Amino acid sequence: MICSDLIKEFMEKGRSDSCPVIDMHQHMGPFQGIYFPNPSPEDMIRTMNRCGVKMGVFCSHAALIDPEANIEMAQVVKRYPDRFRAYWCINPNYPEGIPKEINQFSKMEGFVGFKFLSDYHKYPITSPRYKPALEYAEDHELLVLMHTWGRSPYDSPALVEKLAEKYRHVTFLMGHSGYGEWERSIQVARDYPNVYLELTAAYAVNGVIEWMVKEAGSEKILFGTDLPWFDPHYGIGCVLFSRITDEDRHNILHRNAGRLLQPFL
Repeated sequence: MICSDLIKEFMEKGRSDSCPVIDMHQHMGPFQGIYFPNPSPEDMIRTMNRCGVKMGVFCSHAALIDPEANIEMAQVVKRYPDRFRAYWCINPNYPEGIPKEINQFSKMEGFVGFKFLSDYHKYPITSPRYKPALEYAEDHELLVLMHTWGRSPYDSPALVEKLAEKYRHVTFLMGHSGYGEWERSIQVARDYPNVYLELTAAYAVNGVIEWMVKEAGSEKILFGTDLPWFDPHYGIGCVLFSRITDEDRHNILHRNAGRLLQPFL
């Protein structure tokens, strides 16, 4: 069995006082066609408390579809400022409204940047429809969490690389780490200081975390779960029992995220 002081602490307490987890990829609220037992902010906080997740950065399910729902997320952050920050979702299917949304975003507190869901919205991340948001993020040094998937025509690692080269002051979070196209995803994260691998779902693939740490470094990896889709206990366990050091585990579970979020706290 792999053992370490950090693993022992999690095994004994179910959480760690010395390793407060930050979840950089959450959602919130109901979603059509599926039952979630823990979709509300209060439900999610209870789940987070059980395993020591001190903060989550989310985009509500409603905001993924309806641009008007973005504003409602600010109220959640206002109620729970020590537990949540939010991503403003840019839906390229409504391009005429994006300039107005960015103006609204500029007046809101609690947001760290934007969320792109290109595989679902069916516009590549390099589409001109994302340009206003990317230019704003560049000017204000924001985070952009993108759903990424291997060999996708909408958000593959190759497309992420094009954006990373052009927008050097945007911090790009590769949601799901370009799932399946691991080698290219790791290469992009290694070669571009403004690109990070985000572990949602990727943590479940045997050996991937070790591969990422070896080739890109644990300083380029962020923890995420898609809560309430997946339980953070499992994801945390995957990181803990990977064959990496406790320093690597601290980097992945909270240190890297804490550094990126510092300007927004």
